[in-house]
Amino acid sequence: MTFSVIWVLTLSIFVVIIQWYLKRRIQQAPLRKFPGTPPFFLFGNLKWVLSLYAKKLEYHPGVYIMERIIGVALVYKKTGMHAFWFGMTPIVSVFKPEVLEVILSSNYSLEKSFEYNFLHQWLGRGLLTSTDAKWKSRRKLLTPSFHFRILENFLPVFHDQSMVLVKKLHSMAKQEYVDITPLIVLCTLDAVCETVMGVHIGAQGGSNSEYVQAIHNLGHLFNQRIVQPWLWTDFLFRLTRKGRGFAKDIKILHNFTQTVIKEKKEKLLRKKQHQLKDKENDEEFYTKERKTFMDLLLDLHIDGEHLTEGDIREEVDTFMFEGHDTTAVGITFALYCIGLNPKIQEKIQLEIDDIFSNDKERPASYDDLRNMKYLECALKESQRIFPSVPIIGRKLDEDVTYEGLTIPRGTTIHINIIALHRNSEVFPEPEIFDPERFLAQNTIERHPYAYIPFSAGPRNCIGQKFAMLEEKVIISNILRNYSIVSLDPRDRFHTKVEFTLRPAQAVKMKFIPRT
Repeated sequence: MTFSVIWVLTLSIFVVIIQWYLKRRIQQAPLRKFPGTPPFFLFGNLKWVLSLYAKKLEYHPGVYIMERIIGVALVYKKTGMHAFWFGMTPIVSVFKPEVLEVILSSNYSLEKSFEYNFLHQWLGRGLLTSTDAKWKSRRKLLTPSFHFRILENFLPVFHDQSMVLVKKLHSMAKQEYVDITPLIVLCTLDAVCETVMGVHIGAQGGSNSEYVQAIHNLGHLFNQRIVQPWLWTDFLFRLTRKGRGFAKDIKILHNFTQTVIKEKKEKLLRKKQHQLKDKENDEEFYTKERKTFMDLLLDLHIDGEHLTEGDIREEVDTFMFEGHDTTAVGITFALYCIGLNPKIQEKIQLEIDDIFSNDKERPASYDDLRNMKYLECALKESQRIFPSVPIIGRKLDEDVTYEGLTIPRGTTIHINIIALHRNSEVFPEPEIFDPERFLAQNTIERHPYAYIPFSAGPRNCIGQKFAMLEEKVIISNILRNYSIVSLDPRDRFHTKVEFTLRPAQAVKMKFIPRT
């Protein structure tokens, strides 16, 4: 009797698995027509990824994955799409502007891919990771917080923190070289803490080391997890030393943010008890005091906009993560590219000198930054070659068909920004750094989805103007005071793919004081 029950249960499970497999195979049949490496049964194309870890590597595996991504894009340049398989799960990499326009302009396919689940423990369901109605309502609620008049109030912070960096570089001018990456990371971390939370953490001076180290660890561990498939399962990840460290650092960050929220909320409530805020005059409301991102969220919270303290923490932690890391690598790559091209650097410095009349310390106004047109072209060109986020993941909520190929609903999409930006048919000689590609007259014929460093469509990056202003302030202040030289040529400069695109080595630069 017992044997019969076991046999029936086994047979039932087997039938269910076969039915599931056949149904899934039928659903995924259109993807087998896509160009790409044929998958192995059950294991898909994981064999190549795992092979990276089976041999001694000169660089981080993310370097070889990055090279593979760019190489595959060259092979499948004609279709602009190819499929690969993580086990039984198909993923379609897309780098054709016409297809990306359909996907990114959709108001339905807004859900992020499974990799973003790794951020939930840290960032909760904030603007980066939330979906559907919550994302739409949160986006609508937060968009006014990035009004240009609010961003303009952040410029003094960007200036002050960049001048701290300029003075640090002065003390390093006689060194053989300076690894610029860690210095830029600390500078952007100081800037984002002050503008987002209104807290001066003094990262560039070595203060708040526990918080600074925790945010560095979390970003690093998240990046590692993306390229190490055996860490994808939460249960297994928690059992590892890395997983335990991840949990410890999250507690440090959450406690810090919650403490700041509590203190600021109490202060704001006391203030409201003594005076009514005059909101009738918009200009006065925006400019009479510098408001941080957290202040604006607390205003919404107190005014009953269905924003809890937990929601505020989600959004503040999200912007702390996105606002310093992506901007830091963007500045690093821009400085590296400018340092390799003396003639381009000279043009940027002439533009800056014309704006500031050789004053090396005057804070930049909003109009000054708008007049840095050639520097802006250089920043855009740097983001073309080295996009801060090289790949974005989405999950399709509708079928997408292009030239006879159908990507079925439910498929994970990798929006391959770095391959898109290095398409030689759109950007001739794509490895050449040429800011003039982004002069107004040279962009007229370009497809609007051929260049998307901050994504595009309804779910584009809400902080892109914030990032551009910060990058302009920091880089212009450096170039007002120094001429820079990058010491490693492009053929010896490697990048690795993680959540962000990162240098795989020290970014060695010389900073020569300008007289």
